[in-house]
Amino acid sequence: MILSSMENVVFGYGESPVVNGVSLDIHKGEFLGITGPNGTAKTTVLKILLGLLKPWSGEVRLNQEAFDGEKPVIGYVPQNASAFNSGFPSRVIELVRSGCHSRLGLFGRFGSEQERLVRDSLEQVGMWELRRRRIGELSGGQKQRVCIARALVQCPNVLILDEPTTGMDVRSRTALYRLMKHQVRHHGVTVVMVTHGLEEAGRYLDRVITLERLETESVETSANIGKTAADDRWEMG
Repeated sequence: MILSSMENVVFGYGESPVVNGVSLDIHKGEFLGITGPNGTAKTTVLKILLGLLKPWSGEVRLNQEAFDGEKPVIGYVPQNASAFNSGFPSRVIELVRSGCHSRLGLFGRFGSEQERLVRDSLEQVGMWELRRRRIGELSGGQKQRVCIARALVQCPNVLILDEPTTGMDVRSRTALYRLMKHQVRHHGVTVVMVTHGLEEAGRYLDRVITLERLETESVETSANIGKTAADDRWEMG
C-alpha cells in the first residue's frame, strides 16, 4: 500500500529549481534508501515529503488509509542532528524523555509507560548505560545514537533519517541498519533513510531511490532494488 507520494514536484531556493519533476512513492512497511551524489537535493526531497517545504508545483500526498485510522506519527532525525557542543547541559536521558512530549501534550503526565519507552529506546541504541552522561561529553556517534533514541521513543509509524550514521564506526552503522530493519519487520514502521553507504546498507534496504543531477542543475529519481536482511539490537562498540 502506498503511504506517501510525490508527483512531478518542482522546488528551488532561488530562481532555478534544484528539484525538477520528481515523482516517487513510499510504501507502507518498507525500509527505503534515498541516495545520490552530493548536491542532488536529498535533504530537500525529505523536507518536501515532511511538509517542511512547499513545492513550487506538483503534488505531495499522504494516504491516511495507510495508517489504519491512527494519527500519523513521524519521527525525524535531521542531518547533523548530533551537533551539540561540549557545553550542552542536558543529560542523555533528559533529551530522550523530551521525545515523549509530542504524544503527552503540554499537560500530559510522564509516567511508568513513558519511562519504559525511554529505557527501551536507549537500550536499542546501546546508550542506556550512559543515560546520566551529559550530551556534550559524548562522541559524535554516541550523540547520533541518542538522537535516534529520541525519535524511537515517539513510537513513530514513519521514521525519516537524514544521514543517520554520521560519526559512527562500522560496527555501529551495521547495528543501526539491523535495528531499522527490525522496526520495519516487527513494528510495522516505515523507514526512509538518506545514505551514501549503499555498500553497507544495501543488503538491509527493501528499495533504493537514486537522485541524479541533470544538466539543468535539477534532480530526478531513478532505480530501485529489492533486498532482505536479518535484524538485531544494537551492540555496543
